[in-house]
Amino acid sequence: MFISISTTATADRPATDLGFLLHKHPEKVQRFSTSHGVAHVFYPEATEHACTAALLLDVDPVALVRQGRGKGRSGSPDFALAQYVNDRPYAASSLLSVALRTVFRSAMKGVCEKLPGRADLPMPLRISLPAVPATGGSEGGPAMVQRLFEPLGWQVDAVAIPLDEAFPEWGESRYVRVELTGELRLAEALQQLYVLLPVLDGAKHYWVAPDEVDKLLAAGEGWLGDHPELALITRRYLARRWSLTRLAMERLALARLAEADDREAEELDNAVDDDPDTEPATDAAPGSATDTEEGNGADDARPAPAPSDDAGDGAEKPVPLAVRRREAILAALAETGAARVLDLGCGQGELVGALLKDARVTEVLGVDVSSRALSAAARKLRLDRMTERQASRVRLVQGALTYTDARLKGYDAAVLSEVIEHLDLPRLPALEYAVFGAARPTAVVVTTPNVEYNVRWESLPAGHVRHADHRFEWDRAEFRDWAERVARTYGYTVDIRPVGPIDEEVGAPTQLALFRTTTADNAPEGSVTR
Repeated sequence: MFISISTTATADRPATDLGFLLHKHPEKVQRFSTSHGVAHVFYPEATEHACTAALLLDVDPVALVRQGRGKGRSGSPDFALAQYVNDRPYAASSLLSVALRTVFRSAMKGVCEKLPGRADLPMPLRISLPAVPATGGSEGGPAMVQRLFEPLGWQVDAVAIPLDEAFPEWGESRYVRVELTGELRLAEALQQLYVLLPVLDGAKHYWVAPDEVDKLLAAGEGWLGDHPELALITRRYLARRWSLTRLAMERLALARLAEADDREAEELDNAVDDDPDTEPATDAAPGSATDTEEGNGADDARPAPAPSDDAGDGAEKPVPLAVRRREAILAALAETGAARVLDLGCGQGELVGALLKDARVTEVLGVDVSSRALSAAARKLRLDRMTERQASRVRLVQGALTYTDARLKGYDAAVLSEVIEHLDLPRLPALEYAVFGAARPTAVVVTTPNVEYNVRWESLPAGHVRHADHRFEWDRAEFRDWAERVARTYGYTVDIRPVGPIDEEVGAPTQLALFRTTTADNAPEGSVTR
């Protein structure tokens, strides 16, 4: 199993810089032990004008057999079926990927203390692989090599190797001779090879465990998320394990959203405090709520003010604010006659579950930036146990509400329940355009806390907002001003309503705005209803 990496000199850098970047001296032949044999590094050519480093992996067939006999992480069904006759000693595969990571670990990290800053600069590279398995039926072969490497900036020369040159009528083998030419950072090139070699092969020589997701995302940082064959790469790298593939795709999507929003992924994925792998209680009904649950999250983690002492022991228990809010939202949606509904910032799916119980609602799309929240919602709604007809009514997708999204167009209504206050105020106009301007549902329901009511929460310190992640909370006048401005700007009418027990002095704990597009049956364009 062989790979060579070559470079040429530039005006200000000799080709032998390659030795410093790889941390392997050109004048030495070095030997490294791996779990499946011995890796040799040597330089067929090392001058100021041109330099080539070669890695030869001498695979131990006995070690392969021993690995194949094991189970779990150390076992491989591929080797169990072909213990003594296989292509692993000769064709570049996951064995070579592991050897690259073992031998060139520092180079893959972009570390070079001898030449500070050099590892951060692109360099002319030519990578040669005499034999690469490229499986995938009609989609495999040289075409697959091109699909994987060309989007990364490589010029690809991939030629199928015949089964036997003496008998051309036998056709081509599943192996391809590959030469990649381009100008990239060496660390990036090695990371791409580490991921894509086992993707081409479509198999791994070891059991794929959950930690492979971390390896994939680490090696794919900066290039994998934007690759047009992202789904193919993720699926094949993770040995077609669906649960791991979904996890990797969710984490990649979250990383892209965080980068676009100039925030840390952990900041966005903070909607669920509990362990995402914890199963819900068996007696919890889909869409159920407790007095500590928010309609789309857990913002109101405080019960409503207790009834007065003179209410008597027989007084009914106050209805949780989360339940009242959800009832108010469902009532507003019923007024609009909406059948296809967006739940934007759906959290753990309480409102989605309530909407699915309404026979008039034919489709619900839940959107949240948090992959953990979406996973919790899927479990709480028991999506995997729904009938095919019921499952066809609901989808949960990851997305940022401050960016336009074609998936959100064409719906009758959208709900933003306790969402806007989680945005920094400078980002709010982006959400307004994405929802009211680009997606433009016929109706939009928005709820948000009334900050005036906070003085009635006995457990809330003075001057504090209701949830640590709230960036602001509006009083009634501020919310009305915002709602009326949005309505005028995007051609909606708006009706402001209180939600929850009304206090004569400070109003209700939640305020709701029902927006409707202006039509011939509605108020004139730009008007505002009271």
